[in-house]
Parts: sequence; C-alpha cells; structure tokens
Amino acid sequence: MKPEFVSYLRCPKTGSPLTIEITEEVNGRAKTGSLHNGSGDSWPIIDFVPRFVEKGNYADNFGLEWKIHARTQFDADAGHKMSENRVFGVTGWNRDLKGDIILEAGSGSGRFTEHLLATGAMVISFDYSDAVASNMANNGMHENLLLLQANIYEMPFENASFDKVFCFGVLQHTPDPQASFKSLVKMIKPGGKIATDVYLKSLMRFYLNTRYWVRPITRKVAPKKLYQWCKTYINVMWPLARLIRKIPVIGEALDWRLLIADYAAQMPDADDATLKEWALLDTFDMLSPAFDIPQTAATYQRWHEAASLENIWVRRGPNGLVATADAPAETTNDKAEKG
Repeated sequence: MKPEFVSYLRCPKTGSPLTIEITEEVNGRAKTGSLHNGSGDSWPIIDFVPRFVEKGNYADNFGLEWKIHARTQFDADAGHKMSENRVFGVTGWNRDLKGDIILEAGSGSGRFTEHLLATGAMVISFDYSDAVASNMANNGMHENLLLLQANIYEMPFENASFDKVFCFGVLQHTPDPQASFKSLVKMIKPGGKIATDVYLKSLMRFYLNTRYWVRPITRKVAPKKLYQWCKTYINVMWPLARLIRKIPVIGEALDWRLLIADYAAQMPDADDATLKEWALLDTFDMLSPAFDIPQTAATYQRWHEAASLENIWVRRGPNGLVATADAPAETTNDKAEKG
C-alpha cells in the first residue's frame, strides 16, 4: 500500500486513526510492516496488503478459487464484457468518477475492481479471503487503489466516508446478509450511492435448485478436496453437457440442474476451453461456500427501506437480484450543526 493511504483507514474496534510502520518498502509502497491504533493493537501488512483478519476463515474456499482462477473472469481474458456490463449496467454510474471515493466490498480477484478504477475514482477494495493476493497481482499497482483484507462486520473505515459503495457476489455468502448490508449502508456519505446484488430465493432458483440439495454435504468438504472432486466431475460430464445444451429451450437449464455451470448462452463467442474453465470455477463456487443465503425481492426491498435509503430500485439481475439506492442528502439542520 502507499504509505499516505493510511489516512483512509481507522481502527476497526475504536474508529481511531492509524499509524503505519514500514519494514520493507518497494517502489514507494509498503510491502511489509504494520498498522497501529495507539492503544497497543496492530495489524500486519503482508505483500503490500494490510490484513485486518486472522488467517483462515469461512471464506477460505474463495481464497482457493481466486488463486487458481485469478484471471478466468476478467473480460480481456475471456473475450467479452460481462464484468464491465455488470458494473455499469447495474449501477448506472458515470464512467468518469474522478474525485469520488468508492468502496468495493468483496473484491475476489479483481474482475470488477479494474472497471471501477477505470473511472478515475479512488477505489478502496477489500475481501475477507486471501483472494486479495490475486487482486493485488491483477490491479495492486494502480495509483488509485487501496487493497486490504478485512471483515464486512468490522470494516477499518470511518462511517459515511464513501461517495459510492459497490458489493457484488458477496452478501449471500456472509453469515448474516442483512447485517452485512447494514454495515455497508453506514459507509455511504450523505447523498452517496450504493449498488449491491444477492441471490434470488424463488421456487426454481432455490427450492428446486439441485445445488441446495447437495450443499449440506459439499460445503463441509475441505476446499482443496472439493475442488478436485469438481474438476473430475466437470471433466467426465463436459462432453454430455455440450450435447444437453443443444436441447431447445431447456438445454442450458438442464446443465445447471446437473451442477454444470454452463455459460454458453451468456458467452456465445467463447471457445470450448473457456466455457469449461468457467464451468469448473462456478460449479466449485456453487458447492463450496460455508454460507449461501438467498433472499426474496420483498425482503431485499425491506432492507433498503429499513435503512432509510432513497430512489430504491430492486429488480432481477444477472446473478439473481440487483439493487441501487441513494443515501439521503444532508438536511439544512445537519449542515448547520457541522458549521
């Protein structure tokens, strides 16, 4: 991290400012060192990334998958614009956000991070897992990126300090999705914006979805072992999956019911090797998380209303449900109190 970026960080326990102690510096960045709150607590900087969580947690499966598939879902590598389209198609945000500070909660290997950085905004991105190592390799040297490993329930930031908050592919994989959402809302500046998504809880997506029938078993398997199981399964089933997807109307859905993540319809120009790699990644992603808690549209709407957000728009999206909303602007009384 850049030493000066310590100004964006706060003690996750007390909210007090932190100081930085650098033990190894490379090209003006702290590669190793520590952060201190002045009360005896400290957090290490490892390989340029501040670490506010203990090694080993419920998101270890994500650390593994993004280490193996660090570039799989990047637009340039897969030959499409799925990530770019999800960022701007869902958020509706301007592509020029210079001067803004964006919080990205749950970065994975950085497929969305690169598009947020392309806006010119300052991007502060964290993940609970060691996926931050892959994001560091992909985006870490960008001038406007502060990357860290942190807990969504104890974020090391000052409340109401971000112009925009972005969180895709994360909420359903936390122990308490609504509490996670509330934590994010606290980070938005008055008048700022938030964009999130969550898996949809419906008859077809949840109750009749094969993944939820087998997950009680697979989520208890060690990530490395489960990944090997998934790899063997995809290798064996892939020739059949290619045939099944040709069945009119229901072919792709049948592949997914067979726990083969088939993206042929979403990526019509992708070659077979790319589709197979995505299938392995997402099949593992379906079966491995410790938590997978989808929501109904009505519940998701209530979260936003309970948080007193404005301009709430909840709708179907690429991964289930997506939502955008605004934090209320400061009132005249608020401004007067500050003045």
